[in-house]
Amino acid sequence: MAKTTTYQDAGVSITANARWVARIQSAMRSTHDIRVCSRAGAFAGLFRLDFDERPLRRRYEKPVLVGCADGVGTKVLLGIKTGRLRGLGIDLVAMNVNDLITCGAEPLFFLDYLAVHEIDPDRLSEIVEGIAEGCRQAGCALLGGETAEMPDLYQKGHLDLAGFATGVVEQTRVIDGRRASPGDMLIGLASNGIHSNGYTLVRRLIREHRLRLNHCYEKLSETLAEVLLRPTRIYVTPVLGVLNKYHTKRPVTGMAHITGGGLPENVARMLPDGCAAEIDTRSWTPPPIFPFLQNLGVQRHEMFRVFNMGIGFVLAVKPRFVSGVMKVLNAGGESATIIGRVKRGRRGVKLM
Repeated sequence: MAKTTTYQDAGVSITANARWVARIQSAMRSTHDIRVCSRAGAFAGLFRLDFDERPLRRRYEKPVLVGCADGVGTKVLLGIKTGRLRGLGIDLVAMNVNDLITCGAEPLFFLDYLAVHEIDPDRLSEIVEGIAEGCRQAGCALLGGETAEMPDLYQKGHLDLAGFATGVVEQTRVIDGRRASPGDMLIGLASNGIHSNGYTLVRRLIREHRLRLNHCYEKLSETLAEVLLRPTRIYVTPVLGVLNKYHTKRPVTGMAHITGGGLPENVARMLPDGCAAEIDTRSWTPPPIFPFLQNLGVQRHEMFRVFNMGIGFVLAVKPRFVSGVMKVLNAGGESATIIGRVKRGRRGVKLM
């Protein structure tokens, strides 16, 4: 009789997966409200679209659903190396919902995809708890997800993350940059560090200069690991605060989430043909991690092309509304700064 072989022998535990699914239910439920009608064990999440029943939310007459997907990139590898995984979950939500709100959308729900070498509930719970925390910050439901155990594809201890966000915006209030025009002012919202892009370059610098992650270098107030793994800032609440306060006047003409490509590429994406952006890089002070990295041998233009350089989100605003918008943003806990303006010209960004 031939020897029998099980899925467990091949490296995948069905039993561990079942225990894992049961374990993450409380984290998911912490993000749910009356619009979520999912049940444990369902193959798909259910979300009600009767917007008029939710308190404090405006009624949608012509709702447009908005979707996006993103990941955390090679920041995951630093999280694995240091054992700091919770922040990666927040990063995953942030990278998606910050993209989502650039068109004026309100995040509704979030789905995650977690690919691992093996399911270790204690370890992976940190990530899911981080995802749930990010969803609570963004005001959206963690509706479901997938955990895939693939020992043949991922090295022992390794994992990868992907996320998918869905939101809604009133059709007449979509912000797509087409209303931006010369004279609009650019308001930048401070980042809290590198966020979640450029880590392949960061990791190369760490290797080349033999940097110690647990060391607190001069001019960095924390260890290098703490600075590099600080979770991405989520801008949903203050940005939606502006859009809701001025929803009939529509002062915001364009928005950009500053990720890979930095200010030059991302701000250019929100401009229509015939408009250019002029940004005064002296108008804010980048967090210390950026000059620290630049001093390791990265040229200034490359720093601005790869990293956010201290500005994580940009809004183009009609001049007469700038003061009011700034007050709303700062009252919402943001550090908002006028960093430039929209001018006539070929679409692009000039760093002054």
